Order: sequence, then structure tokens, then C-alpha cells
Amino acid sequence: MAKPFSEIKQNHPCFGTGQAATGRIHLPVCPNCNIACRFCERSINTSENRPGVTGAVLKPTEAISIVRKALEISPDIKVAGIAGPGDTLASDNAFKTFELIEQEFPHLIKCMSTNGLMLSEKADEVIKTGIDTLTVTVNAVDPKIEAKLNDYIIYKGRKIKGEEGAAILIKNQLEGIRKIAKAGIIVKVNTVLVPSINASHIAEIARTVAKEGASKYNIIPLIPTAKLKDEQPPTCQQIHEARHEASKYIELFLHCNHCRADAVGVPGKTDFAKLLYANYGMVKENFAHG
Repeated sequence: MAKPFSEIKQNHPCFGTGQAATGRIHLPVCPNCNIACRFCERSINTSENRPGVTGAVLKPTEAISIVRKALEISPDIKVAGIAGPGDTLASDNAFKTFELIEQEFPHLIKCMSTNGLMLSEKADEVIKTGIDTLTVTVNAVDPKIEAKLNDYIIYKGRKIKGEEGAAILIKNQLEGIRKIAKAGIIVKVNTVLVPSINASHIAEIARTVAKEGASKYNIIPLIPTAKLKDEQPPTCQQIHEARHEASKYIELFLHCNHCRADAVGVPGKTDFAKLLYANYGMVKENFAHG
């Protein structure tokens, strides 16, 4: 059963008012991905501060010892999250990890992030896992726009490109959000703001995901990389305008830190990842789409 909203609001850095004093640990147990976002470049390194980056890839069983050490170093950690570096629903690693966390650290808030391609089909498994919050990245609700941000999806053994793949992704995201929210799990939606592609579409995304049950919305400025490395990131004014439009439909989350997939500590204040993952620095696992 999901923890009470009052507890999540108090202790989750991304969902409430306790962000200044509470910490989280991201466990990088999911290397594979099933969509090809044009702005995403997964990487194993210790220097970049952005999603999709980690210093190591862990097995679910290894993650538990990492959580144990993290709580010794930083007792203010209240949240155990899984946000990559690939997608959490592209394998069973996240489910296995959360099951182990629930056994040993039941007091921790369990948080998952996903691109949502498999969310509708795996909604029952997600709910059964007992997560408390879910973040879904929805960059468009129009396949024409989504196809400019995502080259293809890998779905049921097929590589599906362009608008056809985008339409499947959007359908599964919205159906999944609806199912998860109906089960009483708090849903936050992230949108990567790419001014030349989806800036005028933000209000429609916010309106649509709010209608399906999402309760928080986070606009993430593009970090130009991969195939969108030549795109201009949004200006402060463009971010302000996008937030203003979205706020008409849904509550905003305003203090995102572009967290890595192995982030540890209080966002914006402490970072213990290098200390924790020192013994795992040489662990490599091939990234793959599928």
C-alpha cells in the first residue's frame, strides 16, 4: 500500500515542501531502454550531472548494500528511487530491487521513473510492487510532435519508427498514468522543453496528463546532446512562459536538479555518489535498446 500523501509531501524532495532537508538515493539498476529519444545519451561516467548518466550499473542484490551504506552516511535519505540509466520497465530489475528494499527498508518511500511505453501493460506489476510515487516522461501528446523528439520505439519485438511509434508511446503513457493514478499512487509528469519543437504544446500536455490523473508537472530545460546537440536550450523567459501555461491545469514542480541515475544525498546540497559507488566504479554493462 502506498504511503500517505502527507508523509510523501513531507519527505519526498520532488513532491512536497520538505525538499530542503530530505534526501534520496537513485539506484542505477536498469541499463536497457526501449525508446530512442533524440536528446538522450546514456553514459557511464562520474563527471556529467544529467539524467541517463551513472558511474556504475548495479544488480538488484548489490543495490541493497548500497542503500544500507547510504543510510549510514546520510540518515536524512527518505526516498529510494530508480530512474535508469535506461527505462525501469524495460526489464524486471526495478521490480526485483523494490521487492528487496521493501523487505529491509520498508520505511523508505519508493519512487520509480519511466518513459511509459510499457506502463499500461505493466501497471498491475507496478502497483503490486508497492511504489509510492511514479514519474512519467511525456514530451508530447501529439504523434507529429513526439516523432520529432523520439526516433523509434522497441515494442513487442518490433522497431517502430516515426509517428506510428510515437502514437503507441503516447497511448500507453496516458493509459498507464490513468491506471496508476486510479490505484492511489501519486503521479508526476516530466516534459523536456525543446523550444523549436514542443514549446507551444506544453499547455496541451499539462491539460491532458492532469485529466488522466497526474498531480505534479515538471518542465525540464533541454540539455543539448545526442541528436539534438545543436538545438538551443530554452531561455529563462521561455521556461517561465511554459510554466505559466502549464500552471493553468496542474501543480508545478519547480526545483528540479537534473539528477543523475546514481544521485545520492539532499538535492542541491550533498552528493555522496562517488563515495558510495567507489567499489563499483569499474562495473560496466552494455547499454541496449530492446
